[in-house]
Amino acid sequence: MGKPKTNEWAVKVLALLKGGNAAAAIAQIKVAPSVRDLQQLQQAAAAAGLGGRWPDVDAAIADNVDALAAPRLHRSP
Repeated sequence: MGKPKTNEWAVKVLALLKGGNAAAAIAQIKVAPSVRDLQQLQQAAAAAGLGGRWPDVDAAIADNVDALAAPRLHRSP
């Protein structure tokens, strides 16, 4: 099997980052649908060479992965 496709949400947030709109990307990261979406965004950003460019974005991704991964903080759809 190949690598899973990056979902639409991650593609849209990545487009915000490529456009230089880190504030809008962080706002979207804070309301991410799932941990998997955040992980796909993280991988796509690294593949695009954007990892580390915005430390605030990297921190927001890491913080929200931790928050969504905690079982008691499950966000309903």
